[in-house]
Amino acid sequence: MFDETTSPFPAGNVPAFDYDPRTRVVFGRGVIAQLGSLARELGAVNVLLVADAGIREAGHETRAHESLEAAGLKVHLFDDFRPNPTTEDVDRGTAFAQSRQIDLIVGLGGGSSMDVAKGINFLLTNGGAMVDYKGTGLATRPMLPLIAIPTTAGTGSEAQSYCVIADAQTHMKMACGDKKAAARVALLDPDLSVTMPPAVTAVTGIDALSHALESYVTANRNPVSMLLSRRAWNLLSRAYPVVLKEPANVSARGAMLLGAHLAGAAIENSMLGATHALANPLSAHFGMTHGHAVAVMLPHVIRFNAPFVGDLYGALAEDAQLCDRRDVEAGDLLAMFVRNIATLAGCPSTLTGLTGIQEMITTLAHEAAQQWTGKFNPRPVDELTLAGLYRDALQPK
Repeated sequence: MFDETTSPFPAGNVPAFDYDPRTRVVFGRGVIAQLGSLARELGAVNVLLVADAGIREAGHETRAHESLEAAGLKVHLFDDFRPNPTTEDVDRGTAFAQSRQIDLIVGLGGGSSMDVAKGINFLLTNGGAMVDYKGTGLATRPMLPLIAIPTTAGTGSEAQSYCVIADAQTHMKMACGDKKAAARVALLDPDLSVTMPPAVTAVTGIDALSHALESYVTANRNPVSMLLSRRAWNLLSRAYPVVLKEPANVSARGAMLLGAHLAGAAIENSMLGATHALANPLSAHFGMTHGHAVAVMLPHVIRFNAPFVGDLYGALAEDAQLCDRRDVEAGDLLAMFVRNIATLAGCPSTLTGLTGIQEMITTLAHEAAQQWTGKFNPRPVDELTLAGLYRDALQPK
């Protein structure tokens, strides 16, 4: 018999949804070797390979290049962009690609590489500037096929039709999305993530965890997104402590990579919440690493949301063996779990180290209220409540 008390939706009503996956997923050790044949299947001749400098040092760029060339394809490498890409990086990449008759793009690396690859795709095929695509579904012309190859277990960008690009002048991030921008193929090779430096493993891992946690409870959640979020949470919450202690553990790396992908797919179907709305202004004004900003703010957002979605947090807390799902303290226990695992990863626990943070709270809260992710938080937020969350983060709980 259906038990309404355990339903993740109010009054047991399942919302209408439109699940429209566009990305083929190829997962396994060594699948990077299939890149060339997959590109040929998509009709490629001239390939734009977008990869950051760290990928070159790890040798992954060479492996991708060799696979593409072995398939008879001409490869054009673009790697002149920053870790947190801006509109200037995308403009530079577009100018590089315009004279090279590109017919397929490969994004190889972390979220930055894939964001730049998608951004170039927007401008190369539809023209204009990135600000023209801020929002959803604003590209009017077909876009080039994209193969996305993550080397970090963090953003899950390979599962999403959005890219996040910062305005070069204001440094505020813009979410630009269109179904045509989604990757045709996502190659998930755990061997590529073993070379991540410990600091990158830490910040990308906490970001992936936050994606699973936030997407599971958003106001826009649906049965498909929740299935993806919860599976991602189970993979990530178990594997993250392992990769922090055993960086060469390929099985744990694979679980992180798949978990991050599933969390990214959940975002595509349910969006995110207040944590990311709060994190972006911190990165813009203080240069705070995105993963660190998320690590500080997430426990406070969990506690803030708990009165509205405590039963859902209870399910995740039970999955992590923190308590029974009906425990009234489940939200607090989940918040403490996140705080402890972030501390284990070396992430900060408060905002107190940021010079001038007290004087900036009003500005930060105003900008956080404009962020698209906050609109999907399960408990409504405004400038006043967001300012309160920033103040909470000045003192650890």
